[in-house]
Amino acid sequence: MRACYAGRPPKNLTMAENETPVLRFAPSPTGFLHIGGARTALFNWLYARHTGGKFLLRIEDTDRQRSTEAAIAAILDGLSWLELNWDGEPVYQYARAARHREIAEQLLAEGHAYRCYATPAELEEMRTKQRAEGKPMRYDGRWRDRDPSEAPPDASFVIRLKAPRSGETIVHDVVQGDVRFANENLDDMVLLRSDGTPTYMLAVVVDDYDMGITHIIRGDDHLNNAARQLQLIHALDWPVPIYGHLPLIHGPDGAKLSKRHGALAVDAYRDMGYVPEAMRNYLLRLGWSHGNDEIISTEQAIAWFDLEHIGRSPSRFDFKKLDNLNAHYLRATPDAELAKEVEALLERMQPPQSLSGVARTRLQALMPALKERVKTLIELATAADFLYADGPPALDTQAEKALTPDARKLLRDDVLPAFEKSEWRAETLEAAARSLAERLGMKLGQVAQPIRAAVTGKTSSPPIFEVLAVVGKEESLARLRAYAG
Repeated sequence: MRACYAGRPPKNLTMAENETPVLRFAPSPTGFLHIGGARTALFNWLYARHTGGKFLLRIEDTDRQRSTEAAIAAILDGLSWLELNWDGEPVYQYARAARHREIAEQLLAEGHAYRCYATPAELEEMRTKQRAEGKPMRYDGRWRDRDPSEAPPDASFVIRLKAPRSGETIVHDVVQGDVRFANENLDDMVLLRSDGTPTYMLAVVVDDYDMGITHIIRGDDHLNNAARQLQLIHALDWPVPIYGHLPLIHGPDGAKLSKRHGALAVDAYRDMGYVPEAMRNYLLRLGWSHGNDEIISTEQAIAWFDLEHIGRSPSRFDFKKLDNLNAHYLRATPDAELAKEVEALLERMQPPQSLSGVARTRLQALMPALKERVKTLIELATAADFLYADGPPALDTQAEKALTPDARKLLRDDVLPAFEKSEWRAETLEAAARSLAERLGMKLGQVAQPIRAAVTGKTSSPPIFEVLAVVGKEESLARLRAYAG
């Protein structure tokens, strides 16, 4: 169901501080949900949950050529993965076009808007002249005070806002402070196009009003839009929402965030092995602070979040910090839950991989040791791959080097005979290996490393004797035999 809202009674004042907050996240489905949008959604969600208000979702799909169902699905999926649950049904802006046109006609009837009959050729000529004279390119108001009867019969027109020409428009912003715009630099924006479709500026203002939005928290690339939208709000005698414009996110080098920095779709972070708790914590710290706290649980974030501690400077995206946070949350995740996360990741990969009951049991049993060594679910899934199937594992480059002819001979002549008669517990296996090393005049590591390479296919793993106990006697001995010289 696609939700729509009707109008609400006008209230000619700024939103009261004690009014129940209603916030919204309003992405355009012309692309996927990226990291900046995810942070904006998080800040809105946190403030709504902190204040006991509402967090609404609006899909601004008025750009019919560029909006896609795939992008809408990705936005909904990304928010769901981040566990940013919205209240009610999503509102789809395009479905509300009739309401937007109604408001444009109302402004026209009240004298706050006018019909502009300037042709595309005339507008291009106007811009060319302004460009040649070094002037800012903006509409010159040529139809602002003319009688529509002067237009040619059946001429097409747009409806423009009759914006104030003097003075200034001030955006009172809880993040940026007061931001002032000279009205002479803001032209009469189009509200309704010649084909009767509403513009983004009109649709946003009407939708925010009808949805009862009290706070607008968004990126500071919308600051200019805020000034224009305020002029429209004043013309309609509607309440002014509380604004907060967030500084943009930059890369580690201070440059505009790009794909090489981490400007990826949110689902890419999921596929890279990050968990939603870590992403929420990391995004929270990209522009908001609570003393020197770095690790902030979602419960703490909801309890502490406010608008006053949003910084004014751009944040810098840092994968190292994200990795460290992710590692913390992986270690804090219960073993059974983390094993399910790994299994879900394997099922999403190409080709998908499913685990047997034995593999699932092995994975969960070894999880306490595995999760201490990794930073992402991908690393965890890779580190545990020797648990997924029976048979000798494929050797990585270092494991091949470790299994020299002498090492293989050691496995055949010494390790296998010692292990075959050993009780199959980590402690007894380690004791057998130590006894063997002492008898041969070797260090424990010289005995353990060939065992690790043969059983796991790697030279780095959780404690090898714990691994042997989890893999089991029959399977471990079979792997050792496969690589014994």
